[in-house]
Amino acid sequence: MSSAQPVHSWDEPAGIAPRGTLVLLPGRGEHGGVYERFGRRISADGYRVRALGDASSDPEAVTEAATKLLRDETHPGPRVLVGSDTGASQAARIAALGTPGLDALILAGLPTGPHPAEAAASGWEDELERRTACPTHRGRLTADAAFRRGALSGPSAPESQALESPVLDGISVPVLGLHGAEDTVSPLGEVRRVFRGLPGAELVSLAGTRHDVLNDVTHRTAAATVVLFLERLRIDSGPAPIAVTEDLV
Repeated sequence: MSSAQPVHSWDEPAGIAPRGTLVLLPGRGEHGGVYERFGRRISADGYRVRALGDASSDPEAVTEAATKLLRDETHPGPRVLVGSDTGASQAARIAALGTPGLDALILAGLPTGPHPAEAAASGWEDELERRTACPTHRGRLTADAAFRRGALSGPSAPESQALESPVLDGISVPVLGLHGAEDTVSPLGEVRRVFRGLPGAELVSLAGTRHDVLNDVTHRTAAATVVLFLERLRIDSGPAPIAVTEDLV
């Protein structure tokens, strides 16, 4: 029997009509509170955010909780599933099942398969280097007693779901990928190959960014990219941008 999942919540400002709901699945060693900065920023733009626990520790419980939130019609649509690291792998699997209530998918730092030699950290400072270059986030993780150090060197998926490379087959909703250009845990080149297998999916790389793409030095750009995707989703513009740079030549 799966265990109950704690939920970290950030709501739209008082008096503002909610514009949609994001259900966020953290990665290895993390918990929902690690995404407070992201949740506050996205909710300030009118989107409701619900962050669950580490998908790699109890995938059944996380899947159950995420599915329940996505089906909950009291949460405004569009309803978007966001995953980071192993949370991205779990989010992709949930989306591939055709879960009711899911309108789109955001995959941040998607693991591309087992890389034990490359991903193994020799200590806490090495793990921090692989995760993020943001001094604020590094301080947050170091002081967080609920964060599980060393988890990043663990498997990128439960044994029953482990694959040499993730697949996005069966996903029919719009997909946005966010990935650090300097990610050594899940190299960008391999992630490109995965995304090429899903027609219509978008992959955005962030310069100078490592594995924790939603919480690294470019976290403002990452959040802005998410909001632009959400706004396009609301008006069903497909890949067409809302803000268009005009050719002045």
